Amino acid sequence: MSDTTVNLAELIGSRICHDLISPIGAITNGLELLEIVGLVQGPEMELISGSVGSAGARIRFFRVAFGSASDQPLGRAEVSELLKDVERAGRVRVNWHLTEAVPRNQVKLAFLSLMCCESAMPFGGEVTIDHRGNEWTVTGSADKLNVDNDLWKNLPKGRFASKVTPAQVQFAVLPETAASMGRRVAAETTSTRVVIRF
Repeated sequence: MSDTTVNLAELIGSRICHDLISPIGAITNGLELLEIVGLVQGPEMELISGSVGSAGARIRFFRVAFGSASDQPLGRAEVSELLKDVERAGRVRVNWHLTEAVPRNQVKLAFLSLMCCESAMPFGGEVTIDHRGNEWTVTGSADKLNVDNDLWKNLPKGRFASKVTPAQVQFAVLPETAASMGRRVAAETTSTRVVIRF
């Protein structure tokens, strides 16, 4: 995958997320109005509200992970709020151990790494994201992992023996995006832990 291909993929990701977030926001506003006037209440309303909230959170997350990213900083509050929204929709707890603002393009790599860790934790778990000096470490821990050895062994090179599926696209995007930023990806796995460094 060339830099041009990576850039096109990022632009497509940004466009899709941008176009979807507005209608989801409108649906959220409409549901809030219905709730205020008391027209719709009960478990049905909770189900719809929860689903729309989850979709909005994932799209905002994907916008950072797959969209175009610059050196523009993202603050701790913004990232933490986004990760809390994503947590509510899934089974993985995320610990963002950064206190300062960091460049959006580095948060992009952290989010792609988080997605790689999530894929190994179908029964849930915990992901911790640390940044020391110039190195990031994303660690996923769970009692039971489902590690695809081909993906994890070949993640640093970004060349895999088997065809990458849509659910695994983060494994292909992460090393290419890191390389375009002059960074290298390293990965290691154990029976209860997966670690990505860049």
